[in-house]
Amino acid sequence: MLTHTISKSIFLVIILLALQAFYITTKAQNCGCSSELCCSQFGFCGTTSDYCGVGCQQGPCFAPPPANGVSVAEIVTQDFFNGIISQAASSCAGNSFYSRGAFLEALDSYSRFGRVGSTDDSRREIAAFFAHVTHETGHFCYIEEIDGASKDYCDENATQYPCNPNKGYYGRGPIQLSWNFNYGPAGTAIGFDGLNAPETVATDPVISFKTALWYWTNRVQPVLSQGFGATIRAINGALECDGANTATVQARVRYYTDYCRQLGVDPGNNLTC
Repeated sequence: MLTHTISKSIFLVIILLALQAFYITTKAQNCGCSSELCCSQFGFCGTTSDYCGVGCQQGPCFAPPPANGVSVAEIVTQDFFNGIISQAASSCAGNSFYSRGAFLEALDSYSRFGRVGSTDDSRREIAAFFAHVTHETGHFCYIEEIDGASKDYCDENATQYPCNPNKGYYGRGPIQLSWNFNYGPAGTAIGFDGLNAPETVATDPVISFKTALWYWTNRVQPVLSQGFGATIRAINGALECDGANTATVQARVRYYTDYCRQLGVDPGNNLTC
C-alpha cells in the first residue's frame, strides 16, 4: 500500500513538471515560434536583432540598451515647438490640435524616445522626428491626409488586422499613420480601437502623438544608427527612396539639418536614401 502511494505521488510530480514545461514552452510559442526563437514585432521567428530586438513579443528577447539621462522636454522647448507650428497658416486645422503639451503627455508612454545613446544621439533623434513630422503635416497644419478618404489603405493580405469596410486607414496625425496593419497594432498598444475607430487619431491629440511615437520607436528608432537617410526609408521609402522622389527626400533633409543646427548637434552622415 505504501509503495502504491509513493508511486502515485511520483506520478503526480511528473505530471506537474510536464504541465509546467508545457506552460513555459507554450508561452513562447503563442505566435508559432519554438521556445528558443524570438517572435518579432511582425510575428516572424528568428534569433537575430530583427527578431529579438525592438518590438520582440516573446522568446529570448534582447534587453534594450539603457536609457540616458536626457530630458526631452528640455530640448523640445516651447520656443522650438512654436518655431515649427508658427509657420502653418492661421486657417490650418492643426493649429488648435497639435501642442507641445499633448506631445509631452504622449511622451510619458515612450520613455526611450530621445534617450538612447549619447546626448548628441538624443538631439539627432529629436531633430529627425520633428523633421519628418514637419514634412508629413506641413508644419503641423494637417491632421489628416489630403484627399485621404478617397484612397484605399486596406491591405487584405494583413489578415491579422481585418479592415472595417466603413472605415478608412489613410494618413492621420503627426507621422500620418496609414494602413490597417499599422492602425491595428497601434490601437492595441496604445489602447484605442484602431481598426473600428481610426478617426480617433484625428480627434484626440494625445493619442495622435502616441501613434507617431509608437511608429517611431518600433519602425524608425532601430535604424537611427544608420543615419537620417535610413529613417526616410523606414517612413516612406517605397515612394521616395532610390530616386523615386528626390525632391521630398531633400525637403526632409533640409528640415533635419535645420533642426540639428537649432539643437546644436552635427547631423551626421548618410542623410539621403
